[in-house]
Parts: sequence; structure tokens; C-alpha cells
Amino acid sequence: MEQVIVAFENTKSAGRIKEILEISGTASCILCKTADQVRRTVNKVHVTAVICGYKLGDQTAEALCDDLPPSCAMLVLAGQNLLDLLQNDDIFRLPAPVSKGDLTASVRLLLQMGRRLERALRPRRSPEELEIIRQAKALLMDRNGMTEEQAHRFLQKSSMDNGTKLLQTAQMVLDSAE
Repeated sequence: MEQVIVAFENTKSAGRIKEILEISGTASCILCKTADQVRRTVNKVHVTAVICGYKLGDQTAEALCDDLPPSCAMLVLAGQNLLDLLQNDDIFRLPAPVSKGDLTASVRLLLQMGRRLERALRPRRSPEELEIIRQAKALLMDRNGMTEEQAHRFLQKSSMDNGTKLLQTAQMVLDSAE
């Protein structure tokens, strides 16, 4: 089960939300009362979602949102009058009071969005891997008079034909040159 942070000044509200999310199997919850606690927790534990009220003990949810990593989504539960004050379009809003079904569905969607954001922001290849591919293309260009585009296409096609990753194919090209 994924972990989320539930942050409310009111510990009773936080406890009810935690209970709903954990009993439904939606998420495991870490409780916080202040924005500072949320920041420290996000730096220690991998979470992709923060569920909170409009205001925490030391600042508003909107101010906290700016300090969260890009892959961490925020859902604010509050009265519609407070939700209307939020200006950050990256914050998800759910008017209170909220049903258990709406809460769990919203958090599931939030977690899914967080996973997608995380994948999108994760670098696909390390600099070392990119260098191996660059060297293999350079070798193919030098040996076979290919353009960079032709060398890249050759590596892609060889990878598909052999059922290997592009990096493995590039490494095989370099190994064959030795």
C-alpha cells in the first residue's frame, strides 16, 4: 500500500481521514500537524500525495505546495469558501464535508497522478548510459560511413531484432570493436 501524508491542524479530522483511507486499503497514512512536519517527512519518506486542510499549524496549504517535490500531488479538503481562495492550479480540491467514497476515489486518482508524474520526471538514461550509446554511434559512423541518424536507427533495429535494450546493443557494438 502506498503512503500518503495526512496533514490537518485538527487531529480528530486527520484521524478520521486516516481511518477511512487505511480501512479501505487506499493508502497507508503518516499524520502531520504542521507544514514543517510535512516538509521533513517528504524529505525522509517517499510519498506521492499530501492530503491536507486549507491551513496547517504554521502556514497555508498553498504555501506548502510550493515546497513539495514536483512528483508529489496535493489534495486540499476544506469548505468551498476556502477552496475558492486557492490560486495554485496544481492543487487538487475536494469540498468538505466529503463522503468516504469520494475521498477514497479522489486519493486513488491522486496517487495514480503522482506515479505518472514521477515516471515522467525520472530521467530515462544516466549520463554514463548516454555516453555508451554516443560512443557506439560514433564507432558505427566511423567504421561504416553512417550518419548519426543511420547509426541510431541501426542500434534501434538491432535491439528490436535481438530482443535487447538499446544500451545492451550499444555495449555489444563497442565490445566487438575491441
